[in-house]
Amino acid sequence: MFSNDIGIDLGTANTLVYVRNQGIVLNEPSVVAIEKSTGKVLAIGSAAKEMTGRTPSGIEAIRPLKDGVIADFDISERLIADFIRRVVKHKLLMKPRVVISVPSGITEVEKRAVRDSAENAGAREVYLLQEPMAAAIGVGLPVEQPSGSMIIDIGGGTTEIAVIALNGIVNDTSIRVAGDELNDAIIMYLKKNYNLLIGELTAEDIKIKIGSAFPLEKELSMEVKGRDLVAGVPKNLKLSSVQVREALSETLDIVVEAVRQALERTPPELASDILERGIILTGGGALLRGLDKRLRQETNLPVNVADDPLTCVARGAGKVLEDFASYAKVLEKSKKD
Repeated sequence: MFSNDIGIDLGTANTLVYVRNQGIVLNEPSVVAIEKSTGKVLAIGSAAKEMTGRTPSGIEAIRPLKDGVIADFDISERLIADFIRRVVKHKLLMKPRVVISVPSGITEVEKRAVRDSAENAGAREVYLLQEPMAAAIGVGLPVEQPSGSMIIDIGGGTTEIAVIALNGIVNDTSIRVAGDELNDAIIMYLKKNYNLLIGELTAEDIKIKIGSAFPLEKELSMEVKGRDLVAGVPKNLKLSSVQVREALSETLDIVVEAVRQALERTPPELASDILERGIILTGGGALLRGLDKRLRQETNLPVNVADDPLTCVARGAGKVLEDFASYAKVLEKSKKD
């Protein structure tokens, strides 16, 4: 009663925070801007993201999470602490219980980093919840039943492919290829083919506006501004969705291959459930146009994009908080050594 329980979807690109009985109260980019000389934090979240690629030499915009796990411990801790402070307004008698989602392929050392960050940021108890499981609960799949469900969660840093049954993950594939790699692929493509250098934010903008994984009925195009690598001056380029699809194809092939391998490893009984139910796509990557069609073509299985795929993991963490007793089996209480 005196404590706020919080669910955190700690993502490479964005962090979402769910507070019990309130829903998702915060959705901010996982970026921290610091002053290099003093290490002082200047901005966290959206304000820091706007600085990416635009900072003077004395300021650095850092993304403390790489491939879904903590790469910079100190900065991650400040990020988590700041977000917890923002959502827990009044000083409570008890510190909050925190459920944090983590990639399924995370190591023990990485788990400890997440737990320590949350504890130092003011959590009383920390529970870890695997991302694919959180996404499945968020979508509303019956995770406790013996029938199998397949979920593909494509975030900023990792793609999680998991088959879930009986409150557990039967088989999971976690690859560190996701939204960020798609942005990098666009940057490399323009550099190699058009000698045009663009930044991360521009690449993401291109992906969101005209990116696709499957031929579109009506192809799109947009103006892209960047720097000409030969002349060294700013230049414009008209880019079409066909070119962007070509830029993304190799990276998407890796995801498709991982999905195929996951299906090959699925026990036959569960495979028949997946054939019936189909595959569910969640995470920001699920918003890429035509990704469901591409996977449908490659696997011959029904593929559906979840409603509001960006918030599935956070909603799942929230459902676990609202009904802690029922979901106790899917949580991993992080122990102190």
